[in-house]
Amino acid sequence: MLVVHVHVHVKPECVDAFRQATLANARRSVLEPGIARFDVMQRQDDPTRFVLMEAYRTQEAPAQHKETAHYQAWRDAVAPMMAEPRTSVKFDNVFPVDGEW
Repeated sequence: MLVVHVHVHVKPECVDAFRQATLANARRSVLEPGIARFDVMQRQDDPTRFVLMEAYRTQEAPAQHKETAHYQAWRDAVAPMMAEPRTSVKFDNVFPVDGEW
């Protein structure tokens, strides 16, 4: 499983609009077969900063996700809301392995 943390810093006046657009994208993203999990987190001490935690079932799933209409609509809608370019960090899942708890 591939896990991606996307770090986003939005303009203060765009926080509510970013949340709405991102939640709409997340609700559709979790329906994709290649996505195991899609979390949207907002920092408590700085509400302009978000982390999107995306867990993909395959290495190909992120590219497939970026081809969806809902991702492309989100990308275009939030681009002017960014205080700086978003960044991402990729991780290999170590635990749990295939539902092992």
